[in-house]
This record gives sequence, structure tokens and C-alpha cells, in this order.
Amino acid sequence: MPSHKVHIDFPGRIIFIGFGSIGQGTLPLVLRHIGIPKERITIITGDDRGRKEAESYGVKFVVLPLTRDNFRRELDQYIGRGDFVLNVSVDVSSIALVKFCWSKGAMYLDTCIEPWPAATPTPPFRTPSAPTTRCAKRRWRCAPRCAHAHRGAHAWRQSRHGVASRQAGAAEYSHRHRRRCRRTHVARGLGSAGAQTRHQGDHIAERDTQLTSRPKEFNEFVNTWSVDGFVSEVSKPAELGWGTHEKNFPRDGKRFDFGSGSSIYLMQPGAATRVRTWTPKAGFFTDF
Repeated sequence: MPSHKVHIDFPGRIIFIGFGSIGQGTLPLVLRHIGIPKERITIITGDDRGRKEAESYGVKFVVLPLTRDNFRRELDQYIGRGDFVLNVSVDVSSIALVKFCWSKGAMYLDTCIEPWPAATPTPPFRTPSAPTTRCAKRRWRCAPRCAHAHRGAHAWRQSRHGVASRQAGAAEYSHRHRRRCRRTHVARGLGSAGAQTRHQGDHIAERDTQLTSRPKEFNEFVNTWSVDGFVSEVSKPAELGWGTHEKNFPRDGKRFDFGSGSSIYLMQPGAATRVRTWTPKAGFFTDF
């Protein structure tokens, strides 16, 4: 058996909230790269999906549908100070879990912002950024670490640091800049008077090139990640970043009455929105 690098020995407990395709794919990676006994890992999910996978690894599996009325009471025995909550569920409020973890002194990570089912029916509050904006409260700055929608922010930040350091020169781009720079600070620095180019925005795109033994048919769409998460996200209003240099406002576009104004939303779901994007190898292509 090949040996795998253990990146950290974690002293607390790890709690999975949800155990669909993403959770089932993450569990073996956690066991492989984090030093933690399987006895300190618990999976809490709303149905029996993934039970065989959890049992094959010897991890505790608890079927416990979480609602706005019971989640504090039910999770109290599983989450404590120094623990790590990995939320890979749908229809469980991310904001509610963050507040609960903050009160318990636990760390929190998710890959998608979720509300309670039908809790916020109007379009602005159904978009992905709405819960994120509501989560960003000053009183949480000293709380245990919380990371939302952790799918590309780190790569974005590292790439911006690289561009900024090349423009300013390695000697001028000090450790202090790296330590203090948030996304807005880096972007502002790239657009300053001394910069070689004017920074207007960033385009982050990906192209799924996975291959299977059964080729995809013409006009067939194949989902390659969480089915529940996919259905949840494409049902929400389409949202897009909107910079100060943008000129052609969409006919069905709406502005948020909260937040920084860096994004807008459309009065149509993401599933009905076609996007023209670009990657270095594929060039321009249309995606959904």
C-alpha cells in the first residue's frame, strides 16, 4: 500500500453534516491526509445514502434530519470547542450552523451557502451571495475560523498575490502586504497609479474534461458533482459579478439593496442561463 502524506494531526473531532456524493468522496481523503482516529469522526445526515461507505471505513453514521427547530438540540452532543464541522449538506442553513459553531468554539467549512427550505422565497435572498453577506458580521472576527463556499477563493488570492508581486517587484511586495492583503486590497493595488496595467476584474473559469466509458450523447447534460447541490444551485436566480466599469446592464438584471454592489442577479434561474466563457486550452465556449 502506498504511503500518503499526513498534513496535520488534528486533536479534536470532525463532524460531517450531510453525506452525499461530495461527503463520500471527501471521507477517504480526510482519513488519508489528516491524522485523526476514525473513532473521532461522525457523519450526521438526513437519510441512509452512504451508510455502506461509512461502515466500510468504520466511521460512525447517524441518520438525523436537521431542521431549524431541532438542530441546536441534536448537534449539541456532537460539536464542542476545538472540533471541525464540514458541512456538505443541502437544505440546512449555513448561517445557522456558523452561529452554532461560533457559540461552541468549533471551526466550520462548507462548499456552498444553503438556506433552510423555503425560508427566503424572494429572488434577492435566494442567490448564493445573500447568505454570505448576512454572515459577514463584525462580532465574528474573533470567532473560530469559518470558511464559506471554499471552492476557488484560495487559488484566486494566490494568483493575485503573484501578479501584484511581479508588478511591484519582489523587494517592494513585502510580507506585510501578504499578511494584510484581502481580496479588495490586492485588487486595489493592481489598479493603482504605479501599476503597469489597469485592473478591472478577474475571470475564473473551469472546463470539466472528465471521461467515462460511455460517451456523452449530443444535447445530453452530465452532472459530475453533487446531484442535490446541483439541483439546489441551478434552481436559484443566476448571479454574476458586476464591476464599476460595466456598461451594458442586462434587461432582466436587478441590483441588491445590501452588500458591496459587486454583483447583480437575473430574474431567471441559473439552469436557464447560458454563459460564454474562456479557458487557455479550450478558448471560447458556451456553457450552462
